[in-house]
Amino acid sequence: MRAPGAKPLVLEGPSLSARAFPSLGEMLAAAAKRHPTKPFLEQRVRGDWKSLTYLDAQIEAGFIARALTGRGLSAERPLAILSQNSIEHAVIALGAMIAGIPVAPISVAYSQFEDTSRLAGILEALTPGLVFAQDEHVCSHGFQLAKRLGIPTIVARNSSASEEKLERLLDEGQQSRVAIPLVSSETIAKILFTSGSTGTPKGVIVTHGMMCSNQEAVREVWTFLKNEPPEIVDWLPWNHVFGGNLVFNCVLRNAGTLFIDEGRPVSGQFEHTIENIKSRPPTIHLSVPGSLTQLTRAMRSDAELAERFFCRLRAVFSAGAALPQSTWDELHALAAEYGRPDFSVCVGWGATETGPVVSITPKGNTHCSNLGIPIPGAAIKLVPTGDATELRVRGPMVTPGYWRNPNATAAAFDEEGYYRTGDAGRLVDLTDPSCGILFDGRVAENFKLATGTWVQASKLRLAVIAAASPVVQDVIITGHDRDEVGLLIFPDETGCREVTGDIHTKLEALIRSRAVRARIASAMSQLALGGSASRIGRALLLADTPSAKDGEITDKGYLNQRAALSRRRTDIEHLYQAPTPADVITLISATE
Repeated sequence: MRAPGAKPLVLEGPSLSARAFPSLGEMLAAAAKRHPTKPFLEQRVRGDWKSLTYLDAQIEAGFIARALTGRGLSAERPLAILSQNSIEHAVIALGAMIAGIPVAPISVAYSQFEDTSRLAGILEALTPGLVFAQDEHVCSHGFQLAKRLGIPTIVARNSSASEEKLERLLDEGQQSRVAIPLVSSETIAKILFTSGSTGTPKGVIVTHGMMCSNQEAVREVWTFLKNEPPEIVDWLPWNHVFGGNLVFNCVLRNAGTLFIDEGRPVSGQFEHTIENIKSRPPTIHLSVPGSLTQLTRAMRSDAELAERFFCRLRAVFSAGAALPQSTWDELHALAAEYGRPDFSVCVGWGATETGPVVSITPKGNTHCSNLGIPIPGAAIKLVPTGDATELRVRGPMVTPGYWRNPNATAAAFDEEGYYRTGDAGRLVDLTDPSCGILFDGRVAENFKLATGTWVQASKLRLAVIAAASPVVQDVIITGHDRDEVGLLIFPDETGCREVTGDIHTKLEALIRSRAVRARIASAMSQLALGGSASRIGRALLLADTPSAKDGEITDKGYLNQRAALSRRRTDIEHLYQAPTPADVITLISATE
């Protein structure tokens, strides 16, 4: 409990001890000078690994910079990218940023659905001078929208005969003698659009200084990076700050190698990730909880994968969402089994608006929900807000605001210039702030029951996933202004088969099985012992998966609670229907 009238508490990281690069262009030039022939990026193309060295990346990005400048792209006419991660995506993005042209990588999903209204709103706000796609076929709806809006387009492969190719842009830049504008730490490097769960997606301004200072701070926390260039296998999409800023820039700053993974943590695609890890064992692994959960499960049944994963590994870094306790425990158990008893999982915290890292867990941390302590240059202010304590941030990694949206910018900062993250947290140890901050949910996701009891939805979601493991993939917490908390559960098909021993029955029938329902009922009974805020009165297993089209699931695989609650209104009404439907599991039946 927080004392009445409690004042804000500020935690400050140490000052940066090293000068950060002023721009990504200078960062690339330094890496190319030190390691010109070293692979910077590698990617499988038709089964074989294609490689781009640091020197070649610098040369090609320089050609792109001159060509884009010559075509009139500028700070007011950015480059939009409707593309999956690729070597070509990286080259054209680096070329634009070297020329001081903002890059806006946009979720591929927005270009794959027939309804392009969300993408249309982004492009109209962005006013790009050019749209790039790696593969015209993959992004066909978005590409056609760009053409209708009169925006020039360019592709890397799989285009129609009339479509301009990236090679032409490279040739154009090689012949050009146009002067490239000067770039400073204040120059806008990227515009990253939020998911839009609270309305129209906002364009977060990301400067060169934000990204460069962030990498310098991470390097001071992970000192091994100074002597061991990272080798990373990664699928995280570059339209998100985690993959596009933290992972990509960590490799670039430390002259490592990024193996671009075409896999995803979903059935039918994670096999690619497994194959790539076996082929290119990582030295560090940065990922989101959903992907780490899939990886631990795969390693448990694939000894070769586990051996290859741990053979060179220095660190695992989890961020983007809270890590379930079950995944935390299983990672450590596997590490001990495969000869790494010293293994630890680092948890980081930040946001699109913070470039992204603000905090990293201290050494010896044992809490899976510990967000860590401020990195060098960062300050975190814990502000009492309603039933929770909001975390606010200040430092060189924080955005100056939102693209062409002064109202949203003004609302995002408090009177002292701290960015309002909307995340809640509390100290691990009230007497020792150096132990870190425990994640306490999203302030906006917390709600009151009709009884007046506050429910911390994010915290309860993690507790449910852990208690009902392995049959739950994710869960929507319901109950706003109702008498009791309810659950809409997305089942984990592999976990359901594990507890039933049934490898043939379809998911729709599996979730009706006695064993699966008993596992949910047991979790409900267990959580009820924690008090009224964690007492779940009813639960409903859903036979479908979260919809990316409707914004229920992000590109990182994180469940958007607000969007899911909006889309699942019919399911919520069914959950609370009286008399209780037969497919709804109740706490009363669970405790009988």
